[in-house]
Amino acid sequence: MVSDRPAGGRPAGRVLIIVQNLSVPFDRRVWLEACALRDAGLQVSVVCPKDPGDSSFEELEGVRIRRYPPPPAAHGTLSYAWEFAYCWVRTFSLVLRAAAAEGFDVIQACNPPDTFWALAMPFKLFGKRFVFDQHDLCPEVYESRFPNGSRLVYRGLRLLERATYAVADRVIATNDSYRATAMRRGGVSAQRVTVVRTGPDPERLRRGDPVPSLRHGKRYLCAYLGVMGPQDGVDLALRAAAAVVRSGREDVHFVFVGAGDSYDELVALAADLDLADYVTFTGRVPDQTVFEVLSTADVGLCPDPLNPLNDVSTMNKTMEYMAFAVPVVAFDLKETKVSAAEAAVYVRPNDTNAYAEALLALLDDPDKRASMGAFGRERVESVLAWAHQAPKYVAVYENLNLDGWPGSSGPCAWAKSE
Repeated sequence: MVSDRPAGGRPAGRVLIIVQNLSVPFDRRVWLEACALRDAGLQVSVVCPKDPGDSSFEELEGVRIRRYPPPPAAHGTLSYAWEFAYCWVRTFSLVLRAAAAEGFDVIQACNPPDTFWALAMPFKLFGKRFVFDQHDLCPEVYESRFPNGSRLVYRGLRLLERATYAVADRVIATNDSYRATAMRRGGVSAQRVTVVRTGPDPERLRRGDPVPSLRHGKRYLCAYLGVMGPQDGVDLALRAAAAVVRSGREDVHFVFVGAGDSYDELVALAADLDLADYVTFTGRVPDQTVFEVLSTADVGLCPDPLNPLNDVSTMNKTMEYMAFAVPVVAFDLKETKVSAAEAAVYVRPNDTNAYAEALLALLDDPDKRASMGAFGRERVESVLAWAHQAPKYVAVYENLNLDGWPGSSGPCAWAKSE
């Protein structure tokens, strides 16, 4: 049995990252962050939910990970409240365990939910710092999932968000829209908020040999990679696929890789649309399968509909398609255009017929697909890659200037002190 108590004396700097949405290392952003801090010479621990097959505790590549069993999937306001409460209590219990075992100087909370400020407060009384890594705008998540939802709940989420901003010593935003929200809604000064994009690793994510069997006998393959929740637009992609088939095109296969709250409903919708011969759902699969799909795909699907959340959010799948030199068809959303630029074709938001037409036009233009794919790959390598984001992320911790950490010139000084 591996002990969760560290050997030796106190390291130069100790960071505890807590995340509720995904398990680590499956949450690639959190894992990249943890590795960046580790490489800077800090001790890093993580608290997160457990996926099937995960252990409750492990030390993975120098990062100590504690996990708790997740609650059942939530489908309504009350069940979401229960999920947040359950995860908060389980997280707090593991935070206490981490405090007793290896200790920490900084808590980094990755939302949703916006309730971890209350967990951080008692530790701040003892000189600990709190970093808020804002993955989602929770009020917009609620607004997008429940368009006719309670305004009281919405206002409550705004209050929780503002409390998180207020308690945080530093805020990390995933794009400029989120940064602007932190400054406008939370009153966060420009000096306290830093944009760190979720950049892919182009060395790890690169196009390999295609796997023809994934086309299921068709000429073209269109791929969706990501979460399948109510706000992700997979239903729109299926309706666009149905429009493609109705137009007489039987040479296109669609593969949907991933899982989520709406997975069963989407499988049923595909059956209702008579797409059995044209659509494959893989569920969650190993990375190698993802790489094979994206190495075979002719077009990447970004069907995220226009809503208060998606318009200002950065979609990880967009940049992953680009890393594999896969051209993208997307709805015309603000932050999607910032990420993809000329690597995507943009159509009227939520218009499935327009989406199908753009998809077919791109499939029938191999030269355009090649140039868009090459542009996307170059943009990942030169601008979006995690290698360009990691220094900004580590600098957030450098600028905390924590008492008791050797040196004041940043992570390099901490690493040298060990």
